[in-house]
Formats: sequence, C-alpha cells, structure tokens
Amino acid sequence: LQKATRTKTMKIFYFAWLKEHTVCSSEDMPLPDGVDTVGELIAHIAHNSPGHQTALTNLEAVRVAVNRVYADLTTTIADGDEIAFFPPVTGG
Repeated sequence: LQKATRTKTMKIFYFAWLKEHTVCSSEDMPLPDGVDTVGELIAHIAHNSPGHQTALTNLEAVRVAVNRVYADLTTTIADGDEIAFFPPVTGG
C-alpha cells in the first residue's frame, strides 16, 4: 500500500516592490515534495516567472516572515503556513 501524499499549500504574500515584480500581492502555491524550508521555497518560487526571479534575486534586500514571525532561509515550513516577503523596514 502506498501512503497517500498530500501536497503542501502555502499562502504567499508580496509587499512593496516585490509585489510590483511578481504582479500579485498574494498567491496560494502548492509545493512539491522537498520544499521544506524558506530557502527551498524561494528557489521554487523563483521559477514561477521572470518577475518572481527578479523579486527574489537579492536576498539581502528581502525579509521573510512565516506566520507573522521573522524567519530565515533555514526556517522550516509546513502545510497551510503564511509566508510574507517584504523589503527591510527602515526607521525614521
């Protein structure tokens, strides 16, 4: 018997100039097996379109949150998580 596998689906949000590049503010994204961390997610998303690739090329200019908590490339992700990509927030 094979165990039924359920695809993980994430809600991805893009803010500021990332939204301009991806041409969407959010999307529901099914993920293949092997996409288990933020870093793997970014690599997967970059293949969606040239705009997604441009938005996520310079990771020093992008911050990420998983379920509204700051995260890094090694943070694990799970089915139903909300992932947000946004530029660093500056004070003033």
